[in-house]
Amino acid sequence: MSTFQMMPEAVDPKKVPQLKLNNGLTMPAIGLGTFGSDHVAADDVATVVGQALRLGYRYIDCAACYGNEPEVGRELRRAMDEGLPRSEMFILSKVWNDMHTPEKLIAACKKSIADLGVEYLDGYLIHWPFPNYHAPHCDVDARNPESRPYIHEEFMACWRAMEQLVDEGLVKSIGTSNVTIPKMKLILRDCRIRPAFNEMELHPAMQQGELFQYCLDEGIQPIGFCPLGSPDRPARDCTPDDVADMKMPVIMDIAKAHNCHPAEVCLKWAAQRGQVPIPFTTKARNALSNLKAVTEDPLTAVEMEAIRSCERNCRLVKGQVFLWPGATDWTDLWDIDGTIPGWNGYENK
Repeated sequence: MSTFQMMPEAVDPKKVPQLKLNNGLTMPAIGLGTFGSDHVAADDVATVVGQALRLGYRYIDCAACYGNEPEVGRELRRAMDEGLPRSEMFILSKVWNDMHTPEKLIAACKKSIADLGVEYLDGYLIHWPFPNYHAPHCDVDARNPESRPYIHEEFMACWRAMEQLVDEGLVKSIGTSNVTIPKMKLILRDCRIRPAFNEMELHPAMQQGELFQYCLDEGIQPIGFCPLGSPDRPARDCTPDDVADMKMPVIMDIAKAHNCHPAEVCLKWAAQRGQVPIPFTTKARNALSNLKAVTEDPLTAVEMEAIRSCERNCRLVKGQVFLWPGATDWTDLWDIDGTIPGWNGYENK
C-alpha cells in the first residue's frame, strides 16, 4: 500500500506538459535543477528534492560534479519506498570532464545510478564537450595546463560509450550539454544514436535563437539552465556587463500584468517557447511557484513577442576555467565564428 503523500498545495503532475523526444519517449516540461554545490549543502539540496516530488515535480536534473547525488538519491529512494513509481519520474545525470574515456564514462554512469538509488537513468549527458578538469571552487583565472579544445575523435569515443549505455539498458536517452552548432553537426554526422537533448544556457537575455532553432529542427530537445538568469551563480561567472533578467523592464511589466513574480514570467516564456527550464531553489514555496508558472496563466502571443526584445547575448556561464593554453579568451569555447578551434595544429574533420 502506497504511503507517498503529495502536499495539499501540490500541482497534479498530470497537468505538467510532456514533451516527446526523438526516440519516442517523453519528459516533463520543467525540472528541478540540483546545482548548488558551490554554495548550498548537499543535505539542503536533497531536502528540496524530497519536497519537490511531493509538490508535483517528476523531473530531477542531477550531475556527478554537483557533489550531492548520494543525498539526492536518499530522497528519491524514500519516495519510491513510500510508493511513488519509478516509471513516473524522469531522472537525468551528467558525466564530468575528468571521466572522458569510454571506461571511465561507463563507470561514472554506474556510480551515478548507484548514488541516485535507481536502476537506470532516463537521461545522461556529457556535461562539457571536452575533458578539461578544474578544481572545485577555483578562481576564474585558474587554468589547467592539460586542458585542450574539442577534439571530435575523442568526443565520439565517449559517445560510443554513451550509446553502449543505451544498448545495455542503463540509460534510456542520451544527450549533450554546452554543445554548439559546429560541434553538433559533427556529432550528428557520426553518431549511431542521435542526441535526444542538448542542455544549454537559456534565459530572456541569452536566447541563443540560432542554436535553439537548430536543435528543434534536428529533433533535439533544448533543456535550459540558468532560466532565471542565475542570480546566485558562482562569483567567478559574474562580470560587470551581466544583465539581470528579472529586472528587465519588459519582464517586470509582464509580471505586473499577471500579478506574479518576474521569475514566473521567465519560466512561462521558457516553457511556451519549447525549452525545458530547470530552475534551482532551496525554498519549497519557490519550487511550487516555478511549477505553477508552466501549468497556468500562460503569456499572450504579444507578451512572448515582447520578450524577444530582451535578447542581449548575455552569457552568464562563460566557462573561463575550461580554457586551454593558447586560447584567446572564453569565446573560444563557444565557436563564435562558426568554426571549432584546433589544438597544436589538429584539424577537426
